[in-house]
Amino acid sequence: MTMKRWIAIIVAAALIFVSIGINSLSYIFTRDFNGFFEEIMASSSSGYEETIIEEGSAEEKIAVLTLDGVIQDLGNSSSIFQPSGYNHQFFMTQLNEVLEDTSVKGVVLKVNSPGGGVVESAEIYDALRLIQTEREIPLYVSMGGMAASGGYYVSAPAEKIFVNPETITGSIGVIMESVNYAKLAEKYGIDFNTIKTGPYKDIMSGSREMTDVERTMLQEMINDSYERFVDIIEAGRGMSEAEVKKVADGRIMNGRQAIEAGLADDYGKAGDVIAAMKEDNNLQKATVFEYTALDSWSSLFGMKAGNLFGSNIESELIGKLLTDYNAPRMMYLYGER
Repeated sequence: MTMKRWIAIIVAAALIFVSIGINSLSYIFTRDFNGFFEEIMASSSSGYEETIIEEGSAEEKIAVLTLDGVIQDLGNSSSIFQPSGYNHQFFMTQLNEVLEDTSVKGVVLKVNSPGGGVVESAEIYDALRLIQTEREIPLYVSMGGMAASGGYYVSAPAEKIFVNPETITGSIGVIMESVNYAKLAEKYGIDFNTIKTGPYKDIMSGSREMTDVERTMLQEMINDSYERFVDIIEAGRGMSEAEVKKVADGRIMNGRQAIEAGLADDYGKAGDVIAAMKEDNNLQKATVFEYTALDSWSSLFGMKAGNLFGSNIESELIGKLLTDYNAPRMMYLYGER
């Protein structure tokens, strides 16, 4: 990161915290501050509960799982100043609960995601396959506005995939990128002092040009992940390698194109998919439910901090400053990260 960028961030942070301090004092003097923390402490339990969508038999249940957002495990890097979005660990917990709950006779996976990390996508895929093989229950996918790249990766093992005509899907492939600002730094007379233990320790560094050897090394990594992606679609969709690679060039497609390419089966919204699950698998009397996360400390504090600091650009910038980490990584992802 350049010195000018650091200065800009420090100045911006200083202005933000001054403004937040004023807002905070205003909040303290106009509201019950003790009640604010009491509410946090009273609601800081973690876990989940089953929320009924359609009443039915307790012996037969259909679990509706929602994968919404970029597939990534933020771990400890998530900001307490913002409510959490996609929660990878909670989603994996849901998959484990389905695996352990013998009353669950089917899974409907709602996907609205541009994809995400290759590791996280593979973890979801492996967990879904374990449910299919160990429990021998059907998996149907309902694609929302977007189910691209990693969003398709996790959908591929489903017995049936339903799309909307306007669904954006496809984007089959792997991407890894970084910003090269070496020439810009040279223009402004900025030097980088790098001490490393090997010639490739700073591979994909933004402070220098990538060598041909380094590009070849990274391309080999990318190709391995791409071939795994293709294999997963072959197995899940019953397609040949040639059929998959015909459309596995990174292109996106709408619902109609996905059906024509063999990547999806039919049109249908979430309600239609649940109805199809019941009809196809003799589950007309099944209870349909979803897992709902109980308030955790981080999500609740993020929500309360938004009230305390104001849901405005200030808190958003703080979250950005506290969570921005741009190390290059392989992604099954459509669009900018």
